[in-house]
Amino acid sequence: MKYLVALFVLAQIAIYARYSEAQVVNWDNSPMNYQNSPMNYENSSMNYRNSPMNYQNSGMNYNSNNGVYDNNGNRVGYEVKAPSGVTNYFDANGNRIGYSPTSKGR
Repeated sequence: MKYLVALFVLAQIAIYARYSEAQVVNWDNSPMNYQNSPMNYENSSMNYRNSPMNYQNSGMNYNSNNGVYDNNGNRVGYEVKAPSGVTNYFDANGNRIGYSPTSKGR
């Protein structure tokens, strides 16, 4: 069993390495860009607009339309669009788990 776990982890690392070198990240999509960074207050869960304490983001609000759900229909978090156009994804505890950069030209 121990070897299966080690083999699985090594396979995942190999797959990640293969796909990560093939991806091209330009400045607009980069997490190093301050507009996308969690260090930017607009993207932080410390901002009340992004906080799980905000009723609009709460799982208790059955009328909210910003929920993020898994394949089984369970709510796993929420999304909030920043004024800069970046869409931030947070888990139910308010931890930022991802983002979609501003879509320019659409």
